[in-house]
Amino acid sequence: MIDAPTPESADAASAASTPVLTVDGLTIGIGSRNNVKSIVKGISLALTPGRVQGLAGESGSGKTVTSLAMLGLLPSNAVVGGSIRLTDPEGGDTELVGMSHRQLNEIRGRRIAMIFQDPSSSLHPQLTVGVQLTDHVTRHLKLSKKQAREHAIGLLDRVRVPNPAEALGRYPHQFSGGQRQRIAIAIALACDPVVLLADEPTTALDVTVQAGILHLLRDLADERQLAVLLVTHDLGVMSAIADDIAVMRHGEIVESNVRHNIFANPQHAYTRELLSSLPGAEGFQEVSE
Repeated sequence: MIDAPTPESADAASAASTPVLTVDGLTIGIGSRNNVKSIVKGISLALTPGRVQGLAGESGSGKTVTSLAMLGLLPSNAVVGGSIRLTDPEGGDTELVGMSHRQLNEIRGRRIAMIFQDPSSSLHPQLTVGVQLTDHVTRHLKLSKKQAREHAIGLLDRVRVPNPAEALGRYPHQFSGGQRQRIAIAIALACDPVVLLADEPTTALDVTVQAGILHLLRDLADERQLAVLLVTHDLGVMSAIADDIAVMRHGEIVESNVRHNIFANPQHAYTRELLSSLPGAEGFQEVSE
């Protein structure tokens, strides 16, 4: 006999199933008022605590600008429509489209954080890892220097950077590519965000390092109940950690489903085309959990 859920467990399940970031009818155009090129054409997504939402598509499909729009990082000539709504237990219900840069600065890193493709360019080459990890922590979380240092050591230890206390005094170029990406993940997690955006986080890494980064992201989503958006052109990467996958082409989402259904029974011709391009596609099966 299966026990009935307690009110507490039912409330927890309900909270976990409520999206923390909802994209509804998002449109993005780039250009002048009279000559706007449409990049994203009315897409909708929902990011839920503890789940990894994959956004797949070839270069130019609009997936990266979608993630940048969530943080207001588009160029000044971008024209954005629709809604991007953050439903945050700490900060309430907030509409991000149309928000000023000053207002967005209070959300960037604090409630929504991002990991970029190349850690060599996302980390400042002339600042130590310690400075980069503690700077916005002291600002957003109001920690003392000692508390911020202890917090930073704990984060580096969690993302498995060797000798975390010593690593604080080193510079990004003194680490391998995989370790730099782990440091970038630690920085993204420093202020305990509720949403983590990962834009091609393993593309610049060799295959043996990719798996470790992907499993780290999966573990962090589970442990911290992070809502993760994983942006990549590689459905093979999606097979490792995504719970749900949306396939994007020419600025539109052409198919969206749970991971198993995308791989076992793709409905759109473009999805089947992406799957067929995977190495060993004839016998391809999604990675088991």
